[in-house]
Amino acid sequence: MSSFIGKFYHTLDTKGRVMLPVPLRELIHKKYNSDKLYITNSGFDTCLHIYPSEEWIKFEEKVKKLPSMNEAVKYYLRRVIAGATEISLDKQGRILIPYEHRQDAKITSEIVIVGQIDKIEIWEKSEWDAITDPKNVDKKAFEAVLAAYGL
Repeated sequence: MSSFIGKFYHTLDTKGRVMLPVPLRELIHKKYNSDKLYITNSGFDTCLHIYPSEEWIKFEEKVKKLPSMNEAVKYYLRRVIAGATEISLDKQGRILIPYEHRQDAKITSEIVIVGQIDKIEIWEKSEWDAITDPKNVDKKAFEAVLAAYGL
């Protein structure tokens, strides 16, 4: 595996820790050679994003090029960059999801960990189920947009 892919169902322990799935942990160790990660809020969804350090640096470089006086950019900086925290994998392969992040993403116990190529998303299971339910999207409009991108 050369990118973060897959969907995994897990449960938080009482301290707010979760075991990262083996395929994701192995990729972090093999490709990025580091246990250092960054966790932050999604800009617009009720989920969390986790980046390996190397991917976080690439992300920061993109963000630095944005016009900081633009209202949309200000919102994004305040929500995503200000919400970022450095975390790491422990010896058991767990990460601690900080309390503030759990609150922001409405994460309680049952979660879904989703690979998103260069980052990992963490969702409360009920939120994930709602956002990925085909009944909740305009399939024709989405198909048209994705077809325009060649997908």
